[in-house]
Amino acid sequence: MFEDKRVLVFGVANERSIAWAISRAMHEQGARLAFTFAGDILERRVRPLAESIGADMVLPCDVTSDSQIDAVFRGVHEMWNGLDVLIHAVAFAGREDMAGRFVDTSREGFLNTMDISAFSLVRLARGAAPLMAERGGSILTLSYHGARQVVPGYNVMGVAKAALEASVRYLAYELGQQQIRVNAISAGPVKTLAASGIKGFRGIFAAVEERAPLRRNITHDDVAKSAVFLCSDMGSGVTGEILYVDAGFNVVAI
Repeated sequence: MFEDKRVLVFGVANERSIAWAISRAMHEQGARLAFTFAGDILERRVRPLAESIGADMVLPCDVTSDSQIDAVFRGVHEMWNGLDVLIHAVAFAGREDMAGRFVDTSREGFLNTMDISAFSLVRLARGAAPLMAERGGSILTLSYHGARQVVPGYNVMGVAKAALEASVRYLAYELGQQQIRVNAISAGPVKTLAASGIKGFRGIFAAVEERAPLRRNITHDDVAKSAVFLCSDMGSGVTGEILYVDAGFNVVAI
């Protein structure tokens, strides 16, 4: 389904990342891939993964830097002369802003979380859109149920994810004229590096398994398969959507 499709991935942290599961699934469907990393530590994790599937590019990018973002898209243009899919799996909040009360979030922490976790989607979409102009494309980001309902301990990240979901809708509206689709997957709890920073994650994980209609937690592959659907021609009529992949947990009231 992705034969000759060019996929640029932001946000792989290690082999347990949802973004990596998505990348592997698209690679198996014939995609050409490029990855970014932020800093030396992440490069040491990302580069071997990228090389293991024969990625075309591995580029440095701090999403708070316009110059680095511009450099990534210049590199993509030079290598591929276009882009079909952008995967945005970038999010960050300071440990102190996740551990305490939301009302005590610092101004600096709030703005930094919003910049990295929400505005980065807007900025990356701005860079990707000109490269998708020929035949359209697909942009996919990752959200969580804490964007719509309170998940104790998710704090400022929940607010950032709410902004991210609103951004999906506005971007879908504006970029639709270029046949660029913008969607998000709201994944249930998965054991990742990011999840380890959420206070009470083990309790959340147990609650989903007990209460979700499917009586289980989701897997990385569950999310990856949904991403393949949304970003392939099979999802050609879908844009502006937040697709829940959470074993049905979000429909349960009690």
